[in-house]
Amino acid sequence: MKALVYTGVREVELRDVPDPAPMHDEVLVRVEAVGICGSDMHAWSGHDDRRPAPLVLGHEAAGTVVGGPMAGRRVTINPLVTCGRCAACISGRDNLCTTRQIISMPPREGAFAELLAIPERNLVTVPDDVSMTVASLAEPLACGWHAVRLAERVLDMPLASARCLVIGGGAIGLGAALVLQSFGAAEIWLSEPSEERRRIAGSQGCIQTFDPSSQAAPSDIDLVIDGVGFGATRSAGSAALRPGGVYMHIGLGDAGPGLDIRRTTLQELAFIGTYTYTAQDFRETAQAIFDGRLGRLDWAEVLPLADGVGAFRRIADGKVAAPKVTLVPLASPA
Repeated sequence: MKALVYTGVREVELRDVPDPAPMHDEVLVRVEAVGICGSDMHAWSGHDDRRPAPLVLGHEAAGTVVGGPMAGRRVTINPLVTCGRCAACISGRDNLCTTRQIISMPPREGAFAELLAIPERNLVTVPDDVSMTVASLAEPLACGWHAVRLAERVLDMPLASARCLVIGGGAIGLGAALVLQSFGAAEIWLSEPSEERRRIAGSQGCIQTFDPSSQAAPSDIDLVIDGVGFGATRSAGSAALRPGGVYMHIGLGDAGPGLDIRRTTLQELAFIGTYTYTAQDFRETAQAIFDGRLGRLDWAEVLPLADGVGAFRRIADGKVAAPKVTLVPLASPA
């Protein structure tokens, strides 16, 4: 099969690689849409030791099952493979499984390929009226769903009364803003330097946008969701919080400073790291997509898998305005 293989720092190549061999609990999926995530960019840039070359990256995927009782079923793929037996899995926090694996990280190859082997339990059936491009957004949107769900439990007020600030207009940030909107948040601000991404976010409903390079963030914020995760965003986001506010940290931009620990303590700010999503979060996100509760989701730039080499470079050079680039291993977009 054809696959886009990460071969070294800032290098990916379209190669012929062996077809994956499903294990006893797995099925083979023909990949029809797969998004480029920030974590793929980190690996490509040589900043993720968890993803050594050579490796097939990509974990935001949807496609059609090949062979077996499920053959022909259209599915979106939860890329997080968990044991189902440890304390975290049993308690419903399977995203914290002690032996968790994720496709695009050894020992599991990713979805920038024509075929992918994945446990059957990781699949969610996609209705015929939902495109594979839209279905593949379930993974990044589930990150926002998980963060909003956790924040709702910690906030000292209902979301219907909360002033919210989302940092970043990529798929993670925009997705979190769309989830907040679907949960009925009172006020949603989105911080994004790209004019085109601000335009896209502002057209989604009641999301207000601003350029952090020229405008100050709104103050007295109840909830911040950081989809970027750099020191500068932690600094700006935590400064915008009112006393007792909640900061949900999704992005993995860097591991540097930025959070004001003294203010966090003196004003009882809640800072919570969020990792991916639970299996239930993923299913609920997929259903929200299918029901149209997260909008049209028509803002991805769709390209053939063969154009992935150039797509990585364009993203790194800041030449992609779309919140998401989705690669299609087939001849035409799904």
